[in-house]
Amino acid sequence: MSEIISTDKAPAALGPYSQAIKLDSLLFCSGQIPINPATGAIEAVTIEEQTRQVISNLENVLKAAGLTLSNVVKTTVFIKDMNDFASLNSVYAEMFGETKPARSCVEVARLPKDVKVEIEAIAAL
Repeated sequence: MSEIISTDKAPAALGPYSQAIKLDSLLFCSGQIPINPATGAIEAVTIEEQTRQVISNLENVLKAAGLTLSNVVKTTVFIKDMNDFASLNSVYAEMFGETKPARSCVEVARLPKDVKVEIEAIAAL
């Protein structure tokens, strides 16, 4: 049986979906964008700032399930401009530390609210 995971420490869903779903030994986290959950606004401007906010939001969803970034086994990164890849990677590496989940990264034409980055994750319980 699945369980919906929700927290007010991450942005509320922008549509008909859950922040995360716990199923058996896995947590499936919906894509996070750089919305500041305290204000509901996108305050981060640079790719570095946006990546930091996105991963912070993801951390808070994981925390609501009793997990940390070290539990993440797979991420999918959606980036608006592949020219920002190195800058995104720098923040990603810093925040994930020794955790190096499997990852895909794709450039997309447009993201919700015209942000620069969105990241979804799968974590092991």
